Amino acid sequence: MPKINMPKKSPSLDMTPMVDLAFLLVTFFMLTTKFRPEEPVIVDTPSSISEIKLPERDIMLITIDKDGRVFFDVDGKQTRATLIEKMGEHYSVTFTPEEVKRFSVLSSFGVPMANMKQLLNAKEKERETINKETKGIPSDSLKNELADWINFGRHANPKFRIAIKGDGQANYPIVKEVIKTLQSQKVNKFNLITNLEEAPKKIGRAHV
Repeated sequence: MPKINMPKKSPSLDMTPMVDLAFLLVTFFMLTTKFRPEEPVIVDTPSSISEIKLPERDIMLITIDKDGRVFFDVDGKQTRATLIEKMGEHYSVTFTPEEVKRFSVLSSFGVPMANMKQLLNAKEKERETINKETKGIPSDSLKNELADWINFGRHANPKFRIAIKGDGQANYPIVKEVIKTLQSQKVNKFNLITNLEEAPKKIGRAHV
């Protein structure tokens, strides 16, 4: 019986659904990705061999730059909105809904409460100038606004883990002052942010 020769056809694959899926994924990531605002101060943290990582949320961050200026930051839009409203009530400063909204998406800040409205209503370039010229959040014994930020921040989110990010060239008295402020708010457990350094290799003993 003669063999039946089947006509050879090149296989075809419709790529349209895959292209549609790719565009859907790209659109999804574009709409959901949130870019963190640029930090107003650059800090060169000291090195350590600790490999403990902080969680990505529920963090209260206190930054100390090389000039000893103190900056403050917390995450969560609603938490930040509640925080600035409580601070406004405490210092008799009224913030508009628009100013509260701007604060909720602001990066870390280092201005006294007397200059907060100026910072929130400034344009981007003006804000950069304010951040460069500021002396930081007052944290001395005479006027300790940092203590109030910590206090109201913890009330806004009791889950906050507190971390200090200090520059390696920062004066120790300033760091000690910040730690003392934390202790005054009954905070005795906090994290110090460092750069990861390779742990020294263990040298084995020679056996004879």
